[in-house]
Amino acid sequence: MMQHLKVALIQTDIVWQNAEQNRLQFFKKINAITETVDVIVLPEMFTTGFSMQPQKIAETMQGETVKWMQKLAFETQAAITGSVIICEDNKYYNRFLFVHPSGEINKYDKRHLFTLAGEDKVYASGTEKLIVTYKGWRICPLICYDLRFPVWSRNMENYDVLLYVANWPKARIEAWDTLLKARAIENMCYSIGVNRVGTDGNNLAYNGHSSVYNCLGKEQNNVNSEEETVIITLNKNHISETRSKLNFLADKDSFTLQL
Repeated sequence: MMQHLKVALIQTDIVWQNAEQNRLQFFKKINAITETVDVIVLPEMFTTGFSMQPQKIAETMQGETVKWMQKLAFETQAAITGSVIICEDNKYYNRFLFVHPSGEINKYDKRHLFTLAGEDKVYASGTEKLIVTYKGWRICPLICYDLRFPVWSRNMENYDVLLYVANWPKARIEAWDTLLKARAIENMCYSIGVNRVGTDGNNLAYNGHSSVYNCLGKEQNNVNSEEETVIITLNKNHISETRSKLNFLADKDSFTLQL
């Protein structure tokens, strides 16, 4: 078990529907990281932008992006994470991939599809919550719109980190900031959000605000709206000491979800 977990958040623009160009730019940004990190986090749909045309650009789990993530994870000895458009069993998924340095892959399919953009019309919804165990840390990965639904993210599994990747637009960025902080406080965990910047193929503007909040809702980095790589070290002692002193999770409600 590692007492500390060093996480790199890559906040950048995304080339519209061009996986090859996006892999190249993320490779350069990952290659520019000069310190050893444990997890590297890329945004939602990092190879394409938030596209509703999966039939044109979807990949498979045997495709180039998954191979690229496995190769990079091995070379950097860091987990590479982010969401990708995947085609499987004749369905399309907005799928979060957590790729270990060993090549092992954990996957989570976005549960809450963004109906305002018609995501529910072209993608299949996930039905299973994922808890990744990595270097003694328990991580719950979720995707963008999931952030608005606290029941789905409720800490029933005693996880340490909530990890959100997103294409969250500038027009609603105050909600992003507020909800990331709220999720940390109510679940007594680190809450991490990685968002993109720039303008996509639908002319939607994004201004980042990739952030890390601790168990008490204190922001751990300065919010920025430009391209940047943020590196934050998470501390297991902060979680255990906070939960021991303020044992709020012991009073949480029990419930079951009807899926």
